[in-house]
Order: sequence, then structure tokens, then C-alpha cells
Amino acid sequence: MTAVLQAQGLGKRYGRHWALSDCTLDIPAGHVVGLVGPNGAGKTTLLNLASGQTAPSSGSITVLGGLPGASPAQLAKVGFVAQDTPTYAGLSIADHLRLGARLNPGWDDALARERLGRLGLDPAHRAGKLSGGQRAQLALTLGLAKRPELLILDEPVASLDPLARREFLQGLMEAVVEHEFSVVLSSHLVADLERVCDYLIVIVDSRVQVAGEVEELLASHHRLTGPRRDPARLPADQHVISASHTDRQTTLIIRTGAPIHDPAWSVSQISLEDLVLAYMSKPAHIDYRPALEVQR
Repeated sequence: MTAVLQAQGLGKRYGRHWALSDCTLDIPAGHVVGLVGPNGAGKTTLLNLASGQTAPSSGSITVLGGLPGASPAQLAKVGFVAQDTPTYAGLSIADHLRLGARLNPGWDDALARERLGRLGLDPAHRAGKLSGGQRAQLALTLGLAKRPELLILDEPVASLDPLARREFLQGLMEAVVEHEFSVVLSSHLVADLERVCDYLIVIVDSRVQVAGEVEELLASHHRLTGPRRDPARLPADQHVISASHTDRQTTLIIRTGAPIHDPAWSVSQISLEDLVLAYMSKPAHIDYRPALEVQR
């Protein structure tokens, strides 16, 4: 199956600032990918590159086997919902559907109208009169009716209340199951990603820190708690992601594919939130090999 996104040494620079640097990824198709990192880390830059809205300053990127935005056929493969779930306030919902049909050769009007009917959205209502959750659902409907092979969502639920977020994500997952497309979803809400994503990418300071299937990432990361110890003394195959110390105790989050035999350590599993926070808070002086892909 064609990879949904491949990047090699990908970078984007604005003046002297690198918004994304040395990004190497190989994301298989058929996943709901969670893209997470602090504000300004490079998430939106990566999504803009993947959707063809901007060109790289270095390296290369292909999406579904082609260059992003290179042709109408390539554009038709990718749906994009921007961070503010954009709609046109002065247009009715029906106007949005007509616009979608004119702009997208593969437009599925029946899908759009059936989904809006289930959501109870009247086609005559203007977008400017909708709630935030309703606008987000309209934007998602427009993205789905394009019938893309890849749907890119840039923090679509950031401004929604918990109920609207849950309804949006539930609708997204129902569509994934029904229509079998890939998703890349950017969010800083780890609980939402944990609910829907089976593949994770963490970006910090414009660089990819870790990428892989969630199940395998969680299986290869552990929390070690024991007597205070210098992390540099760990075996070479135990890569330290984060470390904290008290006078007598050391707590580490490590990545390893090997069993942990040292009886001094108490070993426990970590949650997806633990994993994300460990990479986001990793001090610059801790040296380890970034886990760009889980070791299989």
C-alpha cells in the first residue's frame, strides 16, 4: 500500500527561522495519525507542506505517492480542514455545498446532505449563525464529501467545548470506518488523540522527536523508579527520554526493545500522555537517538 506521507530531510525556513527542520517520516496508509507538540513546534508547517500550501526550503515530501499540490489529480486526493475550521459566514450551508461541488470533481453531494441531515443542520441556515461545534461539523462534512484518500485536520477542535469535541471526533471516526481513508490530525489535546489515533508523531522545536504506532510506542517505553542513579550509567540499549531526581530516588522514562533485568528498578507502564510529555519536556542536554520509527 502506498505510504500516506514520506519526508526526507524536510525543512521549511522563514527568513532565519526554521519552522521545520530535518524532518524524516514514512507514515503508512490506513492510520489515524495524531500530530502533537507545543505551540510553534512546526505542526502546522508540516501540514501546510503536506497539503501543498507551501513549498519546502530543503529536503523532499511526497503524499500518496505524489508531490503535494502538483496537479488537480493530486489535490483531489487530499482534504484539508484548517485550524479555525473555516466557513464563509455570509453563505448558507447549501451555498457551501454548491461551492464544494464546483471545486471538487469527486464531490459526493449525497454524502454531504445525508451527514448534514443526521446532524440536524438546515441547509438554509447561514454559516455565521451556527455554533462553533456546528461550523466544525460543516467544515468536516465539506472535507469528507471531497472523498479524499487523506484528510488533514489542523487542530479542528481546539476552540470547541468538550461535548462538541466528542461529537466531532465521533463523527470523524464513523467516517473513517465507513469510507476507509487516512487521517492526520494535529492537536495539543492528548486525551482526544488517545481516543481516536493509532499512530503518533511528536514534534518539538521544529524537529520530529518520535513517530510510530501507538501500541508499539507504549510497549517500548517504560517508567523506571529506584535509588538515585546517574542515567548515563544505564545499558546502551536503554535510551533516556526524561529524568527526574530527589535526594534518594531517580525516576526515568526510557525507550528500549530489550527486557529490563536490573532488580533495583521498579518498572511500570506509561500512558500516551506520559509519553508525549516526556518528549516535550526532554532537556536539551540529554542525549539519545530519536525514535523516528519504532524498532520492529
